[in-house]
Amino acid sequence: MTNPMYTHSVPVLTQMLTALKAILASADAHVKTKSLDPAALLQARLYPDMFPLIKQVQIAADFARGIAARLAGVEVPVYEGQEQSFADLETLLTRTLAFLEGLNATQFVGSESKEIVLRPGTPKEKKLSGQVYLSQYGLPQFFFHVTTTYALLRHNGLEIGKRDYMGAY
Repeated sequence: MTNPMYTHSVPVLTQMLTALKAILASADAHVKTKSLDPAALLQARLYPDMFPLIKQVQIAADFARGIAARLAGVEVPVYEGQEQSFADLETLLTRTLAFLEGLNATQFVGSESKEIVLRPGTPKEKKLSGQVYLSQYGLPQFFFHVTTTYALLRHNGLEIGKRDYMGAY
């Protein structure tokens, strides 16, 4: 039987990042077809105090790696965060997906009760069990940034729908 903590993290993260990768490829094709400046989409925001699309994707990828790594008990891969183009974002998501694919269910055994410490050593330090971390913090954060990316692209004219957002399942 597959470990539930693995089942509720890695396959979900993989599905959504794969769908996000396809949506970003559509956005890249859209700007090329319409002769638009890619920055118009990459720097789009829903509101001035929110992060732009490029940062939303970076944070989604960061959460995917962080969630999986912390639960699997491995080092969280840190990437530069220097992406500037759709091609750079594709590379980021490809690297993140490769990391996820390298994990296996046995690494997640016992992770539901593992203590996860967020922002260690700071006034915002928070300690959560693995189960609470996954279900009440990690996945909601991840989905927020994936959904915001989708909303930014849809709002800016990309013809995508729920099937694109969900990807293959």
